[in-house]
Amino acid sequence: MLYNFKNKTALITGGSKGIGKDIVKKFVNANCNVAFTYLSSDDEAAKIEKEFKKNGLKIKKYKSDASNFEESIKLVEDVINDFGSLDILINNAGITKDNLILRMDEEAWKKVIDINLNSCFNLTKSSVKEFMRKREGVIINISSIVGVKGNPGQSNYAASKAGVNGFTKSIALELASRNIRCNAVAPGFIETDMTKKDGSKLLDKWIESIPLKRPGRVDDVSELCLFLASEKASYITGQVINVDGGLVT
Repeated sequence: MLYNFKNKTALITGGSKGIGKDIVKKFVNANCNVAFTYLSSDDEAAKIEKEFKKNGLKIKKYKSDASNFEESIKLVEDVINDFGSLDILINNAGITKDNLILRMDEEAWKKVIDINLNSCFNLTKSSVKEFMRKREGVIINISSIVGVKGNPGQSNYAASKAGVNGFTKSIALELASRNIRCNAVAPGFIETDMTKKDGSKLLDKWIESIPLKRPGRVDDVSELCLFLASEKASYITGQVINVDGGLVT
């Protein structure tokens, strides 16, 4: 086994589908106890909890809104009470509400900022006392190359992910002396069940613009998360790592 997180606990937000689901799976397979959150997919979350059960490990779902500060505080308290500790935080919860700025309403702007950016503050703020008590911890924020390069029709999403990148660098500087590392993973176009259903010419054009000429896979992201959470990455902090097939250089 390349990675072994025996006796470690990871909290993964937005873990019921897509990239988040694969991150949950990979950490369970690496002998990590996993707490994961979801917001609306009750059946899917229950299915994941049951499917990924592994002897000797604990996996538990929590219905929690990462954009709500009070819920985030309670979530972390519940996870520490249920699992005994917290070692790894992966801020993966995120949404898109795309539109041109002329058509984007205030609600779409605020919702994306709340879920994509404010959630990182909420969960990091709620977890950091535990990490400082242990004098170790890992925070991984799932960002996007849109936060690096921008994208038409995604000003809210780009702003939220650019904020995640700045937040990551600042938190890394604040917490490094306590042996707490913080990095961001910035995926490009990643193939998920949702994108597979969309055979539009726009997606084909986007793929054509990628130097490697293919979309990424969810495990391209989850495998990097495993590395960043492990001791193999013990000298890496404050970085925003693009996973985009060379789209941003």
